[in-house]
Amino acid sequence: MPYEDRAGPLPLVVVPGMLCDASLWRDVDFPEGHDVHHIPLRRADIGALAEDVLATVPGPFVLVGLSLGAVVGFEALRRAPERIAGLCVMATNAGAPRPEQYAAWRAMDELIATGRFTDVVEETLPDMFPDRCPTPEAARRYRGMAHAVGATAARAQLAAQATRTDATGVLRTARCPTVVLAGARDTLCPPAFHRAIADSVPGAGLTLLPDAGHLLPWQRPEAVTAALREVVTAATNTTPAAAAP
Repeated sequence: MPYEDRAGPLPLVVVPGMLCDASLWRDVDFPEGHDVHHIPLRRADIGALAEDVLATVPGPFVLVGLSLGAVVGFEALRRAPERIAGLCVMATNAGAPRPEQYAAWRAMDELIATGRFTDVVEETLPDMFPDRCPTPEAARRYRGMAHAVGATAARAQLAAQATRTDATGVLRTARCPTVVLAGARDTLCPPAFHRAIADSVPGAGLTLLPDAGHLLPWQRPEAVTAALREVVTAATNTTPAAAAP
């Protein structure tokens, strides 16, 4: 029996990236009739954030994640695959952290601890945009969102980044409809990362978006809207047994 026949429209649980909040998705048209739940990233451990996701709604849901939010989604899939009815991930990396990433996260945390959060925002800003070249308007929007997230949450997110593990194995066990989006000009999480994810999940679809960088819901909202509709439709028409690992 399809999910919709069992319990009504599937809810969407939406998880942003680091220094991002629900405003990241304001230009995206979410599927009508489906409850949308935005999850803030305020805990210092990927497992704890995954538990936040799983506690948001009862029963199955569609997980939507960008960057760190997708990493949290991979961990939710590891812990409760039967709950993830559909998966839409973008601008992310399923691999384990590299040594240079640990070093960069420690350096950013030290800056924030000494009152230099603005420096961290400015350091991360170029990586959010195609070829690291934001327009003035885009840069203002990113700064506003990052400062709304704030230094305390940013330090928790940096700590959570360091608890990531390689998610490739769990992705190979996934049986839910999955859509992967990548910006062709994302210098932070390049297309190769997304090909690896799509190759790991049986039946996953990969969409490469020209002229897009890291913040896909801003830069290509129409493509994100289409991907959400695709995965929600597929998940709605999938029986729970078929979605199980």
